Amino acid sequence: MNKMMKNFWLEEDGQDLIEYTLLLAFVALVAAAIFIGAGQSASSIWDIANSTLLNAKSAAN
Repeated sequence: MNKMMKNFWLEEDGQDLIEYTLLLAFVALVAAAIFIGAGQSASSIWDIANSTLLNAKSAAN
């Protein structure tokens, strides 16, 4: 059992997998932050367009 634990501790085969997983998680977090920011910007644009169209409708009447 002790030898198995020592081999497990010294092995580096899974190191690449962990590094790639952490990199993927970081990219996913950055992408989520960008999409949240873009969603808020798009919402703001639609709100401005909606108010402009409502003002134009009121002026036309």
